[in-house]
Amino acid sequence: MNNPSDCQTADQPAVDPASVPVFAFDNSYARLPEQFYARVLPTPVSEPGLLRLNRPLAEQLGLDPAALSNPAGAAIFAGNLIPEGAEPIAMAYAGHQYAQFVPSLGDGRAILLGELIDRDGVRRDIHLKGAGRTPFSRMGDGRAVLGPVLREYLLGEAMAALGIPTTRALAMVATGEEVYRERIEIGALLVRVAAGHVRVGTFEYFARRGNSEAVKTLADYVIQRQYPDCAEAEQPYQALLEQVVKRQAELIAQWMLVGFIHGVMNTDNVAISGETIDYGPCAFMDTFHPQTVYSSIDRYGRYAWDQQPSIGYWNLTQLANCLLPLLGDDADGAKQTARAALDHYGKAFETRYYGGLRTKIGLLDARTGDDELALDLLGRMAAQQADFTNTFRALSEVDAEDPATDAKVRALFADPAAFDQWALQWRERLATQTQPDCERQATMRAVNPAYIPRNHRVQQAIDAANHGDLAPLDRLLEVVSKPFEEHPECAAYQQPPGPDEVVERTFCGT
Repeated sequence: MNNPSDCQTADQPAVDPASVPVFAFDNSYARLPEQFYARVLPTPVSEPGLLRLNRPLAEQLGLDPAALSNPAGAAIFAGNLIPEGAEPIAMAYAGHQYAQFVPSLGDGRAILLGELIDRDGVRRDIHLKGAGRTPFSRMGDGRAVLGPVLREYLLGEAMAALGIPTTRALAMVATGEEVYRERIEIGALLVRVAAGHVRVGTFEYFARRGNSEAVKTLADYVIQRQYPDCAEAEQPYQALLEQVVKRQAELIAQWMLVGFIHGVMNTDNVAISGETIDYGPCAFMDTFHPQTVYSSIDRYGRYAWDQQPSIGYWNLTQLANCLLPLLGDDADGAKQTARAALDHYGKAFETRYYGGLRTKIGLLDARTGDDELALDLLGRMAAQQADFTNTFRALSEVDAEDPATDAKVRALFADPAAFDQWALQWRERLATQTQPDCERQATMRAVNPAYIPRNHRVQQAIDAANHGDLAPLDRLLEVVSKPFEEHPECAAYQQPPGPDEVVERTFCGT
C-alpha cells in the first residue's frame, strides 16, 4: 500500500521561504502502522488561487491568516507546496453504502496533510479534499469541483454557528483546471478541519479482514485522542462504544431539530468524533415533511429526515460488530455487552430530541403530554405544508396571552385553523409555567434560527461562483454565521424558495 511508486511528487514553487506559513504539525495518525494509510503526495495543480480563507478558524488553529493569504498559502492548500512537518497520507477505510458492504473505499481524493493542536488544546486534522488520485481512487480522478466545495464550506460554517458538532473548512481553493463530470466543471479544493477522520468504516476495514489486532490498535488510538476518560474505565472498549453511541445519537437529534438532512449516512460518512462530516447531497428543509429527501441517488428514502435516527442506530451496530473481539473472550458475553452499549442510543436520542422539541415550542419544564403536544404541531405542519424554520421562529414571537399576535405563524399553514386548534392547547400549557413570557420568547429565539442556508440560496451562490462572482456566497455566509440574530435587512434570506427556485435534488460531486 505504501510503495513509493504509488506516490506523486508535488512541485515546489519558487517562493520566498520567509513567506511560507508555519504549521506546527504533530502527526499522530501517521505514527500508526502503515496498514492504516498510504503515503501519497497531492497532485499539483496548474494555477492555485485562494478563493476564501476562514480567518477566525485559522486563528483558532494558531495560524497566521496574513501568511495563509499569500501565494505560498494558496500553494499549500492546493497541494503544490508541502510545508515543513507535514506527512501527507490517504487513510484506509471501508464502509456500508446503502446497506451494501464495500471492502475498500479509503481517501480516494483526499489527503491528510497533518495535525495541529489548536488554541484550546484540541488536536485537529488538516485535510485536503480534491487533492488528486491516491491508491484508493479506483476509477476516480481524485478531484473536486467548485459547487460541492462551496456547499461544504458554507454548510459547515452554518452548522458551527448553530452549535452542532461539525467539520469545518479552513479554505476554498481554485485549481485553474477543468474537471469532467456530466459536464465540464471548475476545479477546486476544500481544506477541511476535523477533530478526527476515523470513521465507522475505518473499523470495518480491519474487522472484515479479521484483523482484530488492528481493530484494537485503532480503538486505543481513538481512546487516547478523543475519549481519554474511557482509558480509566473498567472496560475501556465498552466505554468507548457507549460514548460514540451517545455522541451520534445526540448529533442526529440536533440535525433533526433544525430540519437538516445529511443525505448519505453511509458508515464511511460516520465520524467516530461525533462531528457532521462529508457534506454531499445534504440540505435543510423548507416545507416540512418527515419523508423529505434531497439526495439525487437516494431513490427509496433510506436517508430521509425521519429515517436518520434508525439509520444512525444501524450504523452504530456495525461499529459494535467490529468491536466484539475487544468486548469479551466469550462470544455471547461480548454480544450482550455490545447490546447493552447500543441500548444507550435510544435514551440519548430521545433526551436530546424531545428536550429540544420542548424548548423549540417554549416549554421550559418537562411535563406529561409535552412530547405529544410538540409532535402534534409537527404533524399539522406536515399536513399544512408549513415551512419548518419559519414556523418555529414565528412561534417564538407570539404573545402567550394575545392570539392577535399569531398572524405571522398561522399564515404559514395552508389552513390557518389547523394552527389555531393546536395553539389553544399550547396556550393552556404555557399558562402553567411560572416564568415571564419574555423569558420564554428569548429561550425560543435562542434555539429557533431565523436563518438557515436554504437550498435555493446555496444553489444561487454556486451558480454565481461558477461565473466568477463570490459576492452571493459572502452575503449568505454573513447571514448564516449569525443564525439567531434577526436583522430587517436580511429578511429576504428568511423566505422559502419561489415556485421557480425550488431545488429538489442535490448531488455528491464525486
